[in-house]
Amino acid sequence: MSGICRPRLAEERKQWRKDHPFGFYAKPAKAADGSMNLMEWEVGIPGKPNTPWDGGLFKLVMSFPEDYPSKPPKCKFTPPLFHPNVYPSGTVCLSILDEEKSWKPAITIKQILLGIQDLLDDPNVNDPAQSDAYTMFKNDKQAYERRIKQQARDNIPK
Repeated sequence: MSGICRPRLAEERKQWRKDHPFGFYAKPAKAADGSMNLMEWEVGIPGKPNTPWDGGLFKLVMSFPEDYPSKPPKCKFTPPLFHPNVYPSGTVCLSILDEEKSWKPAITIKQILLGIQDLLDDPNVNDPAQSDAYTMFKNDKQAYERRIKQQARDNIPK
């Protein structure tokens, strides 16, 4: 499958530029020499309206392996988010990003980012990645939502 990674990413970039969800951004990072690095994208995911995440824009790095789309990208929030399905490192735990679970080569960057946005307000408690966030979400939903609202305020675009 080698050889299809970069053309696929170039095509996805073209599609994204034509049609992407409101409030999101996704673009290849700049390499040290100033060229475009298609293998690593800088992304912003807005919190959904009328959720504790509303108003925030959450930064994420998508790193694509050489054998993409056979293997999924790694998605990592920078800085890491307080969330049951985000590892303390910032890496997102989501079934469509796991080649052992629901990853399929047909899944697009747009679908991944919308899936992560959905996950923010609808954690998968059956697959926790961060014990403090999971415990607070399960045992004290009000405290969890206060913490999320503060996190959203801390991530309002300037």
